[in-house]
Amino acid sequence: MLYSIWRGAGSFSFMQLLISIISYAALVLVMLPVHELAHAWVATLLGDNTPRWHGRLSLNPLRHLDPIGTVTLVLFGIGYAKAVPVNPRNFSNPRRGMLLTSLAGPVSNIVMAFVSLLLFRVVTVFTVSEAVQDVAFLVLVAIFAQVNLSLAVFNLLPLPPLDGFRIFSTLLPGRWVFYLERYHEYLRWGVLLLIFTGVLDGPLSAAVSFLGDLLCMLVGLPRIIF
Repeated sequence: MLYSIWRGAGSFSFMQLLISIISYAALVLVMLPVHELAHAWVATLLGDNTPRWHGRLSLNPLRHLDPIGTVTLVLFGIGYAKAVPVNPRNFSNPRRGMLLTSLAGPVSNIVMAFVSLLLFRVVTVFTVSEAVQDVAFLVLVAIFAQVNLSLAVFNLLPLPPLDGFRIFSTLLPGRWVFYLERYHEYLRWGVLLLIFTGVLDGPLSAAVSFLGDLLCMLVGLPRIIF
């Protein structure tokens, strides 16, 4: 997150700071659109064309970015985009359709983190050791993988407007979901409060570290990043 980078700016070289800023620009312009496109693509695949009608089958960041969610993501490392509109009645099995559609976003982030770590592993095999150990490249991979995993873990929390809330909703009676939706905006501000106060930092960091270590193990990397 840029807030943490700024606080520790004295320990970074100019190149590391520049790469960090570029990485977060890539986060906004690539990771969030891919996350939302995954939701839209799965919903469409399962029979709901609502995302297509709203122009969400796109990698154009302007179609997906939520102003507040983007700011919290860049500054604090956790955030969200505009929810992809979905009509469960268009699914042959509404609960299963909503479950798979909601999971698609976080899964896309985990896949992107895995691919970035796999790329790093391939480079370590085919490049001379001095180049592999280049700090700038390591910072780039670390930020890309960490923030993707942070985005995935954060969005799995069962709180609106996050994907975890939609997943959790498929397990609840309809009247409970309706009741929660009535207070959606209040709950959303509650989530932002949790972000700003740092209450979520510890649990989320532990979950991201666990998942990151697991992915490193799968690609044959030591725990050099997480």
